[in-house]
Amino acid sequence: MNEPVLLKNSFVIAFVALMQVVAPAIVAVGSLYLVIFAYGIPAEDYFHVMALVVALLTIFLPHPPRNGNAQIFSGPMPLAIGVIIRWSVILSLLLAIGYVVKFTEEYSRRVVLTWAIVTPALLILVTLALHEVMRRLLCDPSNARRVVFAGYNEGSLALARQLTRSSEFCMTVAGFFDDRSEDRLEMDKGSRLIGKLVDLATFVNTNNVQVIFVALPIRHMQRVTHLLDDLRDTTASIYYVPDIFVFDLIQARSGAINGIPVIAMCETPFYGFRGIAKRLTDIAISAFVLLMAMPLLVAIGLAVRLDSKGPTIFRQRRYGLNGEEIIVYKFRTMNVLEDGAQVTQASKDDARTTRVGRVLRRYSLDELPQLFNVLQGRMSLVGPRPHAIAHNEMYRKLIKGYMVRHKVLPGITGWAQVNGLRGETRTLEQMEARVRYDLEYLRNWSIFLDLRILARTAFSVLTDTRAF
Repeated sequence: MNEPVLLKNSFVIAFVALMQVVAPAIVAVGSLYLVIFAYGIPAEDYFHVMALVVALLTIFLPHPPRNGNAQIFSGPMPLAIGVIIRWSVILSLLLAIGYVVKFTEEYSRRVVLTWAIVTPALLILVTLALHEVMRRLLCDPSNARRVVFAGYNEGSLALARQLTRSSEFCMTVAGFFDDRSEDRLEMDKGSRLIGKLVDLATFVNTNNVQVIFVALPIRHMQRVTHLLDDLRDTTASIYYVPDIFVFDLIQARSGAINGIPVIAMCETPFYGFRGIAKRLTDIAISAFVLLMAMPLLVAIGLAVRLDSKGPTIFRQRRYGLNGEEIIVYKFRTMNVLEDGAQVTQASKDDARTTRVGRVLRRYSLDELPQLFNVLQGRMSLVGPRPHAIAHNEMYRKLIKGYMVRHKVLPGITGWAQVNGLRGETRTLEQMEARVRYDLEYLRNWSIFLDLRILARTAFSVLTDTRAF
């Protein structure tokens, strides 16, 4: 909860995060060669070996666990102390390696001592600079999420004040919903009563509200349950704020904002550095695959163009992150371009499918252009598969919690697809099963789960004879 959610500038943030990993190695190795040059000593092979070992240690030496805002918004002194401690560990490991291999006599002592003293100062400067750049990116006003409160009381008012005063939480308070009137509530000056609780879901859907804090007393849990049911058709993150001014409630799995406990009830898994790690993985893998597959993309494009009339790339409107409309790219595999209020799902032996289209759909090659969607930040490699808007509007009314799957970027492949729910969904039960897998993915996400899904996808593409 304390970490900002990655909404805007994801490519730049991912690049800065990558630089935070590799820049210390560049500084350490660069300063070594500068000191060697300054003393006029030849850069012999053993110095190259030392530079390589230093680079590997600097990059791969594990960092202490990151701790939300304490990590992102910590002051310069803790960061500087952390750099010095980490540098001391690296020097100790270098000395231990040199002692074991009996190679220390080859190195100039004045070079090593000068380098050991100068480098941490440079590392501190670079670390503080990159940290400030990251902080500014994450606290950019365009990255702020709009917040409303369900219930007006001392707890919700105190939390609203904290969010308003502290820009690092990247939240803007729009107002409160409560069934009582302003006169009865005796509202604080500057607080805004937007409407009654029954109006909350409609307001959230029509006013780009991204976070809801439910601050109703626990004795009104039935009202909380009904309210949550109404909010299932939104993509907003939902937190429960215990009324600690009435009940002394501290639960082990609750979070806190400056001492005020909150309980995450519905949140994206990609907050803080988890979101950055997800984005870095998407960029690295999709860029590599596109580079390697470029000749294949050109060949498929020519084959589609020569096989039948129509555009090479099929563009269809779908729902992306937070239910916002996006354009998804695919190689055209049919003679029709459906993207309206009625979209017929593809079926086996579908007469609309072209000759080339059958091959592309069999091996999921028609999905390759979506790698460009991934680089654009509209999709991810792994996530709930995006459905046509017409299907979304139908199923969100039939399946409880359907829109929650849009709390993350849609994926080229997903947990549902590798568990046998690839392709056409003929029945409501099949779509319900797909949604269950999508929500399970949100609950259990990790980088390793993404890699596992990608590996299973590659295997199923080659072996799944049910694809069409």
